[in-house]
Amino acid sequence: MTRAPDPNNRPSLVDGPAAAPSPAGSVGVAGVVKRFGAVQALGGVSLDFPGGRVTALMGENGAGKSTLLKILTGDHQPTEGRVVVDGERVELGSPADARAAGIRIIPQEPEIIPHISVAENVYAGSLPRRRGRWFDRAELLRRVEADLERLGFAGVLDPGLLGSELTPAQRQLVEIMRALTGDTQARLIAFDEPTSSLSEHEVEALFALIRRLRDQGIAVVYVSHRMQEIFQLADRIAVLRDGALAGVQDAHATDEGELVRLMVGRDLTTMFSRERVSPGRLVLDVQGVTTDDVTGIDLRVHAGEVVGLAGLIGAGRSELALALAGDLPVHSGVVTLDGRHLRPGRPGEAVRAGLGLAPEERKAQALFLHRSIRDNTSTVVLDRLRRFRFVRRGAERRLAQQYVDRLRVRTPSIEHEVRKLSGGNQQKVVLARWLARKPKVLILDEPTRGIDVGAKAEIYRIIADLAREGVALLVISSELPELLGLADRVVVMQSGRITGELDRDEATEESILALAMADDIVGADASGASS
Repeated sequence: MTRAPDPNNRPSLVDGPAAAPSPAGSVGVAGVVKRFGAVQALGGVSLDFPGGRVTALMGENGAGKSTLLKILTGDHQPTEGRVVVDGERVELGSPADARAAGIRIIPQEPEIIPHISVAENVYAGSLPRRRGRWFDRAELLRRVEADLERLGFAGVLDPGLLGSELTPAQRQLVEIMRALTGDTQARLIAFDEPTSSLSEHEVEALFALIRRLRDQGIAVVYVSHRMQEIFQLADRIAVLRDGALAGVQDAHATDEGELVRLMVGRDLTTMFSRERVSPGRLVLDVQGVTTDDVTGIDLRVHAGEVVGLAGLIGAGRSELALALAGDLPVHSGVVTLDGRHLRPGRPGEAVRAGLGLAPEERKAQALFLHRSIRDNTSTVVLDRLRRFRFVRRGAERRLAQQYVDRLRVRTPSIEHEVRKLSGGNQQKVVLARWLARKPKVLILDEPTRGIDVGAKAEIYRIIADLAREGVALLVISSELPELLGLADRVVVMQSGRITGELDRDEATEESILALAMADDIVGADASGASS
C-alpha cells in the first residue's frame, strides 16, 4: 500500500506536461468469482488494466461491470480469485484500502452532501486545518480554485455553491474532482458513465483530462454505453456478458457491430422497427405555456404518435415536462389533455387525467429505491386496487408480475428491492408503473440514459408497442440517433423556446443541431406546432 504524503505538500494527479508519470504498471483481477447467495454475478473473470492505457469496460446492465468495479474499490470481496497490482496479490478489505493502493472510482450517481459548499464536498475528510477543530477557509479556497484550473473546470463550478444548489452536471464534476484531488498517487481511475449529465463543453474538458491521466501512466477504466465516446477515448475494449469476459478488443481494430455481438450475443440491426403511422385524435394540446424556464410553448401530440423533443442541455426540455406534469408552476398558457383542461401545479389531477412522466433522474425523482418492485409498480394505481380501505395484495402482486413479465424485468422476484436492479431494469420498473395506469399521454425524459444497448432495444420495443396501442408519446433525448429512429416528428428547443419542428423525412442530425444552436430565437411563427 502507498503511504500518504504530508498533506501540506500534496502531489497533483494532473499538473500538465511537467507532472512526473506514475509507474506504468497494472491493476487487475485474476479468476474472480462473486456470488450473492445463489446468484453468481461474476464467474472467473481475469482482466488486466495496464498503466498508460484507457480500457473501456462494456456490457449490458447486469453483465457484472458494477460488481467488478466494486471489487476493485474494496466495496465487495471476491468469493474466489484475487485483485492484483503489478503482479502481486493485494487484499482490499475496504474502500480506504483501495484508495491507499491508488485505486479510485468516480460513480455514476454522485454522493453530494447538500448543506455544505462545493469546496467542502471536494475535500470532505481532508479539510485543511488551522487550529483544533477549525479548518482554514482561505487555504481551502486556494486549493479548490487551483484544482479547478488544473483540471480544466474553471468557470464551470462555483466553489461556494451549496451541494443542494448543484445541477446534475455540477454534481458529477464534484465527484470527479473529489477522486482526483487526494493525497495518494493514483494508479487506476475508473469513470462510471461520467458524461451522462455533462454539457458538450464539460465533456471536452473531461476527455482532455482523461488523456492527460493516461499520458502520465495511470490506468484508466472507462464505463459507458455511448459507442462514440468509446471509440474517441479507448485504446482497448473489454466486454463482459453474463458475468464472464466475452472478449478484449483493440479499439482501433474493431467496430460497433462486433462489440454489440460480444455484449448481447446477437445482432441488433432492427433496433428501430417503427413504421410510419397515421396520427389519431389530438390528445395533448399545449398552448402558450410559460414558466420560469420556458416561454410561449405551443405543442401538440396525437394518439399513436411519437414526438421527439430535442435541444442542448439547458434548453428547458425537462422543465417543460415537469410543468406539463404539474410539478412546476405555470405562469400562463393552457394545457389540454384529451379535451380536459389541466389546472397548473396539480400533479395528481394530471395523473388522473391520463398523463404519466418518467423523469430524467429516475433514482431521485421516480423510484422508491428501498422498496420492492411490487410497491413501485402499484404506487399510482392503489386507488384501483383498494377494496373499501384495504389494498388487495393478491391483485397487487398479479399486477406487478404481469408487467415484470411483459417488460422482461430481470429480477429474482417482484419483492426484490429496486435499488438492487441494474439501470435498465430500474427504468423498466418506472415504465411498468405508468403502463399499469394505462396513460393517454406518456412523457419519457432521457428514457435510455445510462443503460446498455440490449436494454435500449427493449425500451424502443416498448415505445413502439405503446404507440401502436394509441398512447401519445413525448420523448426527450440527447441522443440524436435515438430521436431520429423513434420519432414521427422532432420539436427542437433552445433557451426555453421552440425554434422549429421537423417531420420524420426532413429530420437529420445536422438540421436538429442547426435549430438547437440557432443564434436568433424564432417566434411563434417558426414554432411550427402541427394540428
